[in-house]
Amino acid sequence: MAVENRIIDLLVVGGGTAGIVGAKTAAGFGARTLLVEQARTGGDCLWTGCVPSKTLLSAAEHSATARTLTGQPLEFAAVRKRIFAAITTIEPVDSPAALEDAGVEVIKGTLTFRSPGVAEVEGRTIRFRQALIATGAAPVSSGIPGLDPGVTVKSDTIWELDALPARLAVVGGGPIACELGQAFARLGSEVTMIVRSRILPKEDPDAADLVRESLASDGVRILENTTVENAVTTDAGSRLLLRDGAAVDTDTVLLATGRTPRTVGLGLERIGVSLDNAGQVITDSRMMTSNPLIWAAGDVTANPQFTHVAGVHASVAASNAVLGLKRQVSGTVPRVTFTSPEVAAVGLTTAEARLQHRARTVRHSHVDRAVTEDTTGGFTRLILDRRGNILGGTIVGPRAGESLAELTLAVQKGMTTSDIAGTTHPYPTYSDGVWNAAVADVRERLASPVVRQAMAGLVWFRRRWVGRPRSRHLRSACPGTTTTGRP
Repeated sequence: MAVENRIIDLLVVGGGTAGIVGAKTAAGFGARTLLVEQARTGGDCLWTGCVPSKTLLSAAEHSATARTLTGQPLEFAAVRKRIFAAITTIEPVDSPAALEDAGVEVIKGTLTFRSPGVAEVEGRTIRFRQALIATGAAPVSSGIPGLDPGVTVKSDTIWELDALPARLAVVGGGPIACELGQAFARLGSEVTMIVRSRILPKEDPDAADLVRESLASDGVRILENTTVENAVTTDAGSRLLLRDGAAVDTDTVLLATGRTPRTVGLGLERIGVSLDNAGQVITDSRMMTSNPLIWAAGDVTANPQFTHVAGVHASVAASNAVLGLKRQVSGTVPRVTFTSPEVAAVGLTTAEARLQHRARTVRHSHVDRAVTEDTTGGFTRLILDRRGNILGGTIVGPRAGESLAELTLAVQKGMTTSDIAGTTHPYPTYSDGVWNAAVADVRERLASPVVRQAMAGLVWFRRRWVGRPRSRHLRSACPGTTTTGRP
């Protein structure tokens, strides 16, 4: 039956991670589900985000090793080939065919909401009961006067480069800027980062310091606490004029200064969906918008812009919409910056003295796996309350993202350092950092005067009574014995 002639239970707008997960969730419950995507399913994660960037980082690491061993980095053409191969391998999982196999109907086109319960796609009228908005976000434009668009790339267009930039200027200091800046430096580009404040401003300053040192060792020039005021075109490329009077000559400019939600043209005002000042869809903890029949998830909302967040939030939204549940999303959100070293964090990352928080840090020079790998520059830091409850923390080092999983569960479930310390961990692993920090905290709490006094009393009692022969009085009181102790 044509889609125009029936009512859709859940209309999903957008075919990225949030849209795909939300649509499959709804279809799995037996709901009549339609997904509309104007370009290609898979979203930023598959085509311009997670998959290509992490493949690039891996290739860049191999390139750095090749340069050390042979004096020659990897050819950029080989790097691009590897990136496209990774995308091609993963793409079928996110394809329209895979969605249709899961019971989701897919339409390609641009959607506009016309009125409550009615949308239009390329002239076709779609009637629906509920909808999930999952249109994502796009990198912001430059806003730099005089900047030549011909030398400008963003995180979603840098993959179109067919040659390695000799000189790359990265405007921004967040995770994307740091990851791509380090990768291109390792591939052989001369990289300069221009940062408004400091790199990784949301992370523990000690973690940012380690990343800064690593970037510098890879040849990245970092200019912090400054901005690009203007740009002029030169015979050799472009010259960026900075606020502090300095100038940066470059062939290519990578803009990594944030993302803006894709809401323009959707007609959300016609269906009573409110936006915040940044243009993001406002949702509650159930992912419901100001219209109780419209839901939203992913980068189009004000929530952290991570693929794992988009998927979980979309699943909650679809479950609530289709089944009438009132599930709420978790406020515990892990994040990882995949530089070398990796920076992984969850929950609180700095202690607040007024709340009697404590920071328990283990340097990776005391983590045996790091010693064996000669990667001891990182650390594991737990943020705890006075009772040993784990409130969050930061891990810096190889595979920090994997080690963060246990810490994320601990924060989510309200676990204590005693819970972690009392759990057998595999050895030797990088996750020993979390375990060692927990053990150190438990030992310190056991060393407090009150606990030490109680422990000493218990030891005294055990020393006096355990293992001593019973008295004649006690023996005579035992059934079946005589005062001599013989039956």
